[in-house]
Amino acid sequence: MKINKIITLYKPVYAENLRLAMPIVVSQLGHTLVHLADSVIVGHFAGTVQLAAVSLVNSLFMLILVLGLGIAYGLTPLIARENGKRNYEECGKLLANSLMINIATGLLLYILVHFGTLAIIDHIGQSPDVVAYAKPYLGYLSFSILPLMVFQTFKQFTEGLGFTKQAMYISIWGNLINIILGIVFVKGMFGITPMGVKGVGLSTLIDRLLMATVMTFYVVRTPHFKPYLHRFRTRICDKVRISRIIKIGAPVALQYAFEISAFSGAAILIGTIGTTEQAAHQIAINLAAITYMMASGIASAATIKTGNNLGRGDINKLMLQAMASYHVVLMFMGITALIFIFANPLLPYIYTEDIEVVKVASRLLIIAGFFQLFDGTQVVGLGILRGMGDVNIPTIITFAAYWGIGIPVGYILGILLHLGADGIWYGLTLGLLSASVMLYMRFRRSSSLYSAAPLTLN
Repeated sequence: MKINKIITLYKPVYAENLRLAMPIVVSQLGHTLVHLADSVIVGHFAGTVQLAAVSLVNSLFMLILVLGLGIAYGLTPLIARENGKRNYEECGKLLANSLMINIATGLLLYILVHFGTLAIIDHIGQSPDVVAYAKPYLGYLSFSILPLMVFQTFKQFTEGLGFTKQAMYISIWGNLINIILGIVFVKGMFGITPMGVKGVGLSTLIDRLLMATVMTFYVVRTPHFKPYLHRFRTRICDKVRISRIIKIGAPVALQYAFEISAFSGAAILIGTIGTTEQAAHQIAINLAAITYMMASGIASAATIKTGNNLGRGDINKLMLQAMASYHVVLMFMGITALIFIFANPLLPYIYTEDIEVVKVASRLLIIAGFFQLFDGTQVVGLGILRGMGDVNIPTIITFAAYWGIGIPVGYILGILLHLGADGIWYGLTLGLLSASVMLYMRFRRSSSLYSAAPLTLN
């Protein structure tokens, strides 16, 4: 196929996908920017030990948080598919069931963090000074899970319908409030006693309470959603719809958990090497998480479009938009890879002025630059397959890639062969590469089951 034919074929699809994806990208960034803001504020105003505490807590907390985010995500492809069929009443019923599931999940995750993670944090080989700062920060974050799950319920509902800008605006304002309050609490401004790292935990809790309240009122009060909310009643929760949501949400939660837990496991391994290396890991993983969440926004748009097209039975358009999503994420992650590689001596100074931490973080950013492409393509592959309802085999693939390949190789290189934090990150890179390749092969196989027709413009 000639290059001009490819451009003619895909150009309108790129534009359509990007219009949907960009607000989701900004909204998805909200979760990461909360932790980035925490890291920057603590790194500059509270020091390296408390920055290491942020690294430890984020590694542990994100593993719990993504379980909730994954369960909430089960609503989006179902809403997209039912909306494609113009089955508005079913959308409202699915929303009611999802809200009940997510509230219950939020309560369970709070219990898991408060009575589980806080109990074991003393026994995972971390510096006592780091653990002492980590506990109160983790305590505040545990309370924030419930309002975040309420926010996610309505966010996934509106995004499934193609309304992506509203959650973006709420996330932007929420993050600004989080940053302002974080600085005030950590530094102790306006007569407030300096709170150190626990101050950013409190600001995050307040931010998520506000976001949940605003998002709920937006959906309930906006006239456009009235046809969908006509049958929105919590008492109509039933086993069939709960099962439909969990059959997608639970595997998605596991997919998130396998990847995030691999990075959390890497953080714990690096924490046994030293505080400097742990703080450097936090900087590098924070920056890589920003680009990942942006790629995740592209993947979420791919899920919505795939679900819409599948609901309409338009397999030709499904294939076009799926491949366009791969093209877009490759271009975007290629740019971020170049930024990481060529700006690696400067980026760590966003977080800290500790020269030793900057040296280690700079090396890790070079490695992060190389795994950008693999990270982007694997998350888009997952997004497309979720839209198709194909979630079980991809879950096995993510486990094999991250825990069968990534962490074992990282342990061998980093700990046994004494390559340190660099070696552990080499293992993570290999895990991402493996996931990317296997998920693309799965997508090609799954799509061939629907249609073997050539791609054409409608």
